[in-house]
Amino acid sequence: MSIEAINEQLLRAIGVGVALLDRGSLNFHFHNDTFEEWFGAQVGVNPLPAVFEGLDVAALNAGLNGDGRYTAEIRHKKKRRNMVIAVEFTAASEGEQQLVVLVCQNITRIRELESMIDSYSMMVERNTREIKREKEQVEKLLLNIMPRSVYEEFKAFGVVTPQLYDPISVLMLDFVGFTDMVASTDPSVTVTELNDIYSAFDRIGEQFGCERIKTIGDAYITVAGLPDPMPDHSKAVANTAIRFIRYLERRNKSHPHQWHCRIGLASGAVVGSVVGIQKYVYDIFGPAVNLATRLQEFSEPMQISVQDEVAKNLREDFEIDRLGERDIRGFPAQEVWRLHDSKKIAPPPKT
Repeated sequence: MSIEAINEQLLRAIGVGVALLDRGSLNFHFHNDTFEEWFGAQVGVNPLPAVFEGLDVAALNAGLNGDGRYTAEIRHKKKRRNMVIAVEFTAASEGEQQLVVLVCQNITRIRELESMIDSYSMMVERNTREIKREKEQVEKLLLNIMPRSVYEEFKAFGVVTPQLYDPISVLMLDFVGFTDMVASTDPSVTVTELNDIYSAFDRIGEQFGCERIKTIGDAYITVAGLPDPMPDHSKAVANTAIRFIRYLERRNKSHPHQWHCRIGLASGAVVGSVVGIQKYVYDIFGPAVNLATRLQEFSEPMQISVQDEVAKNLREDFEIDRLGERDIRGFPAQEVWRLHDSKKIAPPPKT
């Protein structure tokens, strides 16, 4: 770079720190007012490495010896303010004298803005993750109270169209002596044990394709054939009911509180839909639900009462015996059967 080019660059350098240095010693020959304003009076007496602490002199010399240029960023503390300075060194000569032109630009504000943008991006990313996590928690909660297909319809349209399901099978379970247990036991213990039992019931029902609809205190309702049709829905609830009782029998051997249940199984038509506006609840209504509720009343503790129509579908694979004709509140008198545990019951279907 010629001295004329240097002078032209100095003239354009308003608001930019400019200095002229000896190539060998890196002592200052010249610096403008902006440069002195940034780096102080020491510029006139000290060589460049003393002014630019942390400057990589070896890298500077390598760049000047290579393509004649070297750029870097340095940090300089002026009073209480930390400045970020972008520096550009360019090799030049005047006759036999080897020089270096130094141009400095204050990019502190740019770096501060970049830091703010990075911080904002991190905050947005963190908030996005939190929103996603909360969305997943809401979805998990809703899937606990309604089938997935119903949830997908609700998510897409905000409402759920009532749907007739016919036929399905309903399992209604009720605990014996629950009222007395609640009165004589610490409520937290009762709730904890109910939670353990219902969680186990959910896992058992899932093995056979049953969908838990709801719990009402000590009552547990699960169905097979909803929302997706299932040819062997009667066998699915029968297998589930037997394993519920097996689970309680094993549990009672190792727990101080004894849990005994009655179960009713019935098949028929139901209507399923979401009810409520602010507190969403998925529920089913229909004869099959009412009949299963009535049938469990005919059961002895840890026994399963079965509707005649369901019993016809179970005879070949399960052990059942006839209880006789019973008057069922809200229904015509009909045959009721008892389902027994038997080695003939099928294992859970493979998934």
